[in-house]
Amino acid sequence: MDVTATEFKNRLGRYLDAAEKDPVIIKKSGRVKSVLISHELYQKYLALEDAYWAQRAKQAESEGYLGDDKTLKILRRSE
Repeated sequence: MDVTATEFKNRLGRYLDAAEKDPVIIKKSGRVKSVLISHELYQKYLALEDAYWAQRAKQAESEGYLGDDKTLKILRRSE
């Protein structure tokens, strides 16, 4: 659902309810400014992002990333 910023401001309650089902795209001067999503969808996106970065960290470790503790030990030895 696309709405103008003025329409969104004037009918906030309506769009808060609408965002529970689908994202509400808010445009200002014809350009997308923001997207309103439900708290549930926001939590899903956060969990997805966390899972992504956890996977990247595992991949880095498997490819030779030393980790914080080992890196600090090496750096301290070189001082």
